[in-house]
Amino acid sequence: MAERSLRGKVTVIGGGGKNLGGLLSTTFADEGAKVVVHYNSDSSAAEAEKTVNAVREAGSEAISVQGDLTQVSEVRRLFDTAVDTFGGVDVAVNTTGMVLRKPILETSEEEFDRMFAINAKAAYFFIQEAGRRLNDDGKIISLGTSLLAAFTDGYSTYAGGKAPLEHFTRAAAKEFADRRISVNVVAPGPMDTPFFYPQETPERVEFHKSQGMGNQLTHIEDIVPVIRFLATEGWWFTGQTMFPNGGYTTR
Repeated sequence: MAERSLRGKVTVIGGGGKNLGGLLSTTFADEGAKVVVHYNSDSSAAEAEKTVNAVREAGSEAISVQGDLTQVSEVRRLFDTAVDTFGGVDVAVNTTGMVLRKPILETSEEEFDRMFAINAKAAYFFIQEAGRRLNDDGKIISLGTSLLAAFTDGYSTYAGGKAPLEHFTRAAAKEFADRRISVNVVAPGPMDTPFFYPQETPERVEFHKSQGMGNQLTHIEDIVPVIRFLATEGWWFTGQTMFPNGGYTTR
Protein backbone atom coordinates (compact mmCIF):
# COMPACT_ATOMS: atom_id res chain seq x y z
CA MET A 1 0.00 0.00 0.00
CA ALA A 2 1.25 3.49 -0.88
CA GLU A 3 2.39 5.75 1.94
CA ARG A 4 -0.37 8.18 2.93
CA SER A 5 1.81 11.13 3.84
CA LEU A 6 3.45 14.09 2.14
CA ARG A 7 6.98 13.27 3.22
CA GLY A 8 9.24 13.18 0.18
CA LYS A 9 6.35 13.87 -2.21
CA VAL A 10 6.49 16.47 -4.95
CA THR A 11 3.59 18.91 -5.05
CA VAL A 12 2.60 21.41 -7.73
CA ILE A 13 0.42 24.22 -6.39
CA GLY A 14 -1.29 26.47 -8.91
CA GLY A 15 -1.45 29.92 -7.37
CA GLY A 16 0.90 28.70 -4.67
CA GLY A 17 2.56 31.99 -3.87
CA LYS A 18 0.01 33.72 -1.63
CA ASN A 19 -3.27 33.47 0.26
CA LEU A 20 -4.62 29.89 0.30
CA GLY A 21 -1.96 28.63 -2.10
CA GLY A 22 0.82 30.18 -0.04
CA LEU A 23 -0.41 28.60 3.17
CA LEU A 24 -0.73 25.25 1.39
CA SER A 25 2.84 25.54 0.15
CA THR A 26 4.28 26.12 3.62
CA THR A 27 2.00 23.55 5.27
CA PHE A 28 3.01 20.86 2.78
CA ALA A 29 6.66 21.80 3.28
CA ASP A 30 6.29 21.42 7.05
CA GLU A 31 5.25 17.82 6.36
CA GLY A 32 8.26 17.13 4.18
CA ALA A 33 6.93 17.81 0.68
CA LYS A 34 8.91 19.45 -2.11
CA VAL A 35 6.89 22.31 -3.57
CA VAL A 36 6.55 23.85 -7.01
CA VAL A 37 5.06 27.30 -6.39
CA HIS A 38 3.19 28.60 -9.42
CA TYR A 39 2.31 32.27 -9.79
CA ASN A 40 0.61 34.14 -12.60
CA SER A 41 2.17 37.56 -13.10
CA ASP A 42 5.08 39.80 -12.23
CA SER A 43 2.95 41.46 -9.55
CA SER A 44 2.95 38.17 -7.61
CA ALA A 45 6.63 37.34 -8.07
CA ALA A 46 7.83 38.78 -4.77
CA GLU A 47 5.18 36.90 -2.79
CA ALA A 48 5.99 33.68 -4.63
CA GLU A 49 9.69 34.05 -3.79
CA LYS A 50 8.82 34.77 -0.17
CA THR A 51 6.85 31.52 -0.08
CA VAL A 52 9.70 29.60 -1.72
CA ASN A 53 12.07 30.95 0.93
CA ALA A 54 9.65 29.91 3.68
CA VAL A 55 9.54 26.38 2.28
CA ARG A 56 13.32 26.22 2.26
CA GLU A 57 13.48 27.54 5.80
CA ALA A 58 11.18 24.67 6.76
CA GLY A 59 13.89 22.31 5.55
CA SER A 60 12.33 21.33 2.24
CA GLU A 61 12.93 22.18 -1.41
CA ALA A 62 10.99 24.58 -3.61
CA ILE A 63 11.05 26.44 -6.89
CA SER A 64 8.76 29.12 -8.31
CA VAL A 65 7.34 29.00 -11.84
CA GLN A 66 5.52 31.87 -13.52
CA GLY A 67 2.84 31.07 -16.06
CA ASP A 68 -0.54 32.06 -17.47
CA LEU A 69 -2.53 28.85 -16.99
CA THR A 70 -5.15 29.94 -19.53
CA GLN A 71 -2.47 29.01 -22.08
CA VAL A 72 -2.16 25.23 -22.42
CA SER A 73 1.52 25.52 -23.28
CA GLU A 74 2.11 27.26 -19.95
CA VAL A 75 0.30 24.52 -18.04
CA ARG A 76 2.52 21.96 -19.72
CA ARG A 77 5.63 23.99 -18.98
CA LEU A 78 4.68 24.14 -15.31
CA PHE A 79 4.55 20.35 -15.06
CA ASP A 80 7.61 19.93 -17.29
CA THR A 81 9.58 22.13 -14.90
CA ALA A 82 8.34 20.15 -11.89
CA VAL A 83 9.34 16.82 -13.43
CA ASP A 84 12.66 18.12 -14.73
CA THR A 85 13.54 19.59 -11.31
CA PHE A 86 12.30 16.91 -8.93
CA GLY A 87 11.93 13.81 -11.11
CA GLY A 88 8.15 13.51 -10.88
CA VAL A 89 4.96 14.88 -9.34
CA ASP A 90 2.71 13.26 -6.73
CA VAL A 91 0.17 15.93 -5.79
CA ALA A 92 -1.30 18.73 -7.92
CA VAL A 93 -3.49 21.40 -6.35
CA ASN A 94 -5.03 24.20 -8.42
CA THR A 95 -6.11 27.15 -6.28
CA THR A 96 -6.30 29.64 -9.14
CA GLY A 97 -9.46 31.48 -10.07
CA MET A 98 -11.00 34.87 -10.72
CA VAL A 99 -14.09 36.38 -9.11
CA LEU A 100 -16.55 38.76 -10.75
CA ARG A 101 -19.89 39.87 -9.35
CA LYS A 102 -21.85 41.55 -12.11
CA PRO A 103 -25.42 41.33 -13.43
CA ILE A 104 -25.89 39.31 -16.61
CA LEU A 105 -27.24 42.35 -18.45
CA GLU A 106 -24.04 44.28 -17.73
CA THR A 107 -21.50 41.53 -18.49
CA SER A 108 -19.38 42.01 -21.60
CA GLU A 109 -18.19 39.31 -23.98
CA GLU A 110 -14.62 40.05 -22.92
CA GLU A 111 -15.49 39.55 -19.24
CA PHE A 112 -17.29 36.31 -20.03
CA ASP A 113 -14.37 34.94 -22.04
CA ARG A 114 -11.85 35.94 -19.36
CA MET A 115 -13.85 34.36 -16.53
CA PHE A 116 -14.33 31.08 -18.35
CA ALA A 117 -10.71 30.98 -19.50
CA ILE A 118 -9.47 31.23 -15.91
CA ASN A 119 -12.14 29.26 -14.06
CA ALA A 120 -12.93 26.53 -16.61
CA LYS A 121 -10.29 26.25 -19.34
CA ALA A 122 -7.27 26.57 -17.06
CA ALA A 123 -8.83 24.15 -14.59
CA TYR A 124 -9.50 21.59 -17.32
CA PHE A 125 -6.00 21.59 -18.74
CA PHE A 126 -4.45 21.60 -15.27
CA ILE A 127 -6.33 18.35 -14.59
CA GLN A 128 -5.38 17.00 -18.01
CA GLU A 129 -1.68 17.65 -17.59
CA ALA A 130 -1.69 16.41 -14.01
CA GLY A 131 -3.30 13.19 -15.23
CA ARG A 132 -0.52 12.79 -17.77
CA ARG A 133 2.38 13.61 -15.47
CA LEU A 134 1.49 12.44 -11.96
CA ASN A 135 3.01 9.31 -10.52
CA ASP A 136 0.70 6.43 -9.71
CA ASP A 137 -1.26 6.98 -6.45
CA GLY A 138 -1.26 10.72 -7.19
CA LYS A 139 -3.77 13.31 -6.02
CA ILE A 140 -5.43 16.10 -8.02
CA ILE A 141 -7.37 18.72 -6.07
CA SER A 142 -9.10 21.76 -7.55
CA LEU A 143 -10.63 24.75 -5.85
CA GLY A 144 -14.31 25.31 -6.56
CA THR A 145 -16.87 27.48 -4.79
CA SER A 146 -19.82 26.91 -2.49
CA LEU A 147 -21.86 28.97 -4.95
CA LEU A 148 -22.13 25.69 -6.86
CA ALA A 149 -24.77 24.82 -4.26
CA ALA A 150 -26.34 28.27 -4.00
CA PHE A 151 -29.23 30.08 -5.72
CA THR A 152 -28.10 33.66 -5.98
CA ASP A 153 -27.64 36.63 -8.26
CA GLY A 154 -24.61 38.41 -9.61
CA TYR A 155 -22.14 35.56 -9.95
CA SER A 156 -23.23 34.09 -13.28
CA THR A 157 -19.77 34.06 -14.87
CA TYR A 158 -17.90 33.11 -11.69
CA ALA A 159 -20.12 30.29 -10.45
CA GLY A 160 -20.93 29.38 -14.07
CA GLY A 161 -17.25 29.18 -14.92
CA LYS A 162 -16.54 27.00 -11.88
CA ALA A 163 -19.51 24.69 -12.48
CA PRO A 164 -17.86 22.61 -15.26
CA LEU A 165 -15.05 21.77 -12.84
CA GLU A 166 -17.27 19.21 -11.13
CA HIS A 167 -17.87 17.39 -14.41
CA PHE A 168 -14.20 17.54 -15.38
CA THR A 169 -13.37 16.06 -11.99
CA ARG A 170 -15.87 13.21 -12.20
CA ALA A 171 -14.68 12.20 -15.65
CA ALA A 172 -11.02 12.40 -14.66
CA ALA A 173 -11.66 10.37 -11.49
CA LYS A 174 -12.97 7.52 -13.65
CA GLU A 175 -10.33 7.86 -16.35
CA PHE A 176 -7.38 7.97 -13.94
CA ALA A 177 -8.69 5.34 -11.52
CA ASP A 178 -6.61 2.49 -12.92
CA ARG A 179 -3.51 4.39 -11.77
CA ARG A 180 -5.10 5.10 -8.37
CA ILE A 181 -5.05 8.85 -8.98
CA SER A 182 -7.82 10.55 -7.03
CA VAL A 183 -9.45 13.71 -8.35
CA ASN A 184 -11.58 15.99 -6.17
CA VAL A 185 -12.97 19.50 -5.78
CA VAL A 186 -12.89 21.55 -2.58
CA ALA A 187 -15.60 24.23 -2.67
CA PRO A 188 -15.18 26.75 0.17
CA GLY A 189 -17.63 29.38 1.26
CA PRO A 190 -16.81 33.07 0.75
CA MET A 191 -13.23 33.41 1.95
CA ASP A 192 -11.72 36.21 3.97
CA THR A 193 -9.10 37.10 1.34
CA PRO A 194 -8.38 40.19 -0.79
CA PHE A 195 -10.24 38.59 -3.72
CA PHE A 196 -13.60 38.67 -1.94
CA TYR A 197 -14.12 42.19 -0.69
CA PRO A 198 -13.93 44.19 -3.96
CA GLN A 199 -16.98 42.28 -5.24
CA GLU A 200 -19.27 43.05 -2.30
CA THR A 201 -20.82 45.95 -0.43
CA PRO A 202 -20.32 46.13 3.36
CA GLU A 203 -23.95 45.07 3.79
CA ARG A 204 -23.48 41.98 1.66
CA VAL A 205 -20.28 41.10 3.49
CA GLU A 206 -22.28 41.08 6.71
CA PHE A 207 -24.95 38.92 5.07
CA HIS A 208 -22.38 36.38 3.92
CA LYS A 209 -20.94 36.27 7.43
CA SER A 210 -24.39 35.68 8.88
CA GLN A 211 -24.79 32.49 6.84
CA GLY A 212 -21.81 30.70 8.43
CA MET A 213 -21.24 29.32 11.90
CA GLY A 214 -20.15 31.97 14.36
CA ASN A 215 -21.10 34.78 11.99
CA GLN A 216 -17.86 34.58 10.03
CA LEU A 217 -16.44 34.03 6.58
CA THR A 218 -14.38 31.01 5.64
CA HIS A 219 -10.68 31.41 6.44
CA ILE A 220 -7.84 29.88 4.50
CA GLU A 221 -6.82 28.08 7.69
CA ASP A 222 -10.18 26.24 7.52
CA ILE A 223 -9.50 24.94 4.02
CA VAL A 224 -5.87 23.85 4.18
CA PRO A 225 -6.58 20.83 6.45
CA VAL A 226 -9.28 19.63 4.03
CA ILE A 227 -6.91 19.75 1.07
CA ARG A 228 -4.16 18.16 3.13
CA PHE A 229 -6.55 15.34 4.06
CA LEU A 230 -7.42 14.67 0.42
CA ALA A 231 -3.71 14.60 -0.40
CA THR A 232 -2.97 12.03 2.32
CA GLU A 233 -5.35 9.91 4.41
CA GLY A 234 -8.36 10.92 2.32
CA TRP A 235 -7.09 9.12 -0.76
CA TRP A 236 -10.26 7.01 -0.99
CA PHE A 237 -12.30 10.09 -1.87
CA THR A 238 -12.42 10.60 -5.63
CA GLY A 239 -14.81 12.29 -8.03
CA GLN A 240 -16.24 14.27 -5.12
CA THR A 241 -17.01 17.90 -4.33
CA MET A 242 -16.54 18.83 -0.68
CA PHE A 243 -18.17 21.96 0.79
CA PRO A 244 -16.20 23.19 3.82
CA ASN A 245 -18.14 26.39 4.45
CA GLY A 246 -19.44 26.47 8.03
CA GLY A 247 -23.00 25.81 6.89
CA TYR A 248 -23.06 28.63 4.35
CA THR A 249 -24.84 26.34 1.92
CA THR A 250 -25.31 22.63 1.32
CA ARG A 251 -26.45 20.21 -1.33
